[in-house]
Amino acid sequence: PSRNADSRSNAGWISGAANALVSTVMMATLVVGPFYLAGALGLDAGGTGLAMSAGPVAAALAGMPAGRLADRHGAGRMALLGLAAMAAGCALLALAPAALGVAGYIAPLLVLTAGYALFQAANGAAVMAAAPAGHRGVVSGLLTLSRNLGLVTGASAMGAVFAWGAGAQDLLAAPPQALAAGMRATFLAGAGLSVAALLAVAWRRA
Repeated sequence: PSRNADSRSNAGWISGAANALVSTVMMATLVVGPFYLAGALGLDAGGTGLAMSAGPVAAALAGMPAGRLADRHGAGRMALLGLAAMAAGCALLALAPAALGVAGYIAPLLVLTAGYALFQAANGAAVMAAAPAGHRGVVSGLLTLSRNLGLVTGASAMGAVFAWGAGAQDLLAAPPQALAAGMRATFLAGAGLSVAALLAVAWRRA
């Protein structure tokens, strides 16, 4: 019993850490996206807001299907698939040339966001299923805490990566090429974080 309890505890910590990592990545889309869309692609405020809304819309539409996939094919397997999709979406955002315009931003963003929705549904289901009945409220609260910590970290750390990649102190005055470079640096880092989360979850399942 003690060994099983230790195993559940380790799995919980890994799930929380992975949750924080992917939330860090998702926050980057909110921090970096407006600078890239307006500064590098030349969209006005309305166009920027419309493009930014693609992610939340995708997350809302993917939520219920993601839960069904986790129930049907197994939460652990779907969590890995979601993380793989997130890594792919980040890589596409990093490598897509600015010449592709808004489509080159939105298409990878949809992949990234759908992967995030799938991971959240599957990870939450796996953690809650493994939690003892008398501790599920606490476990749910810890998952929320890890997600919020990731969002806070993403706002600061990923913003710093973007500024470093752009090589500019004043991002509002940075040229389009610098903002595109910042975008690449940010989402290459995001791909790395997604892969790290994937490896951690895969190790948990082994």
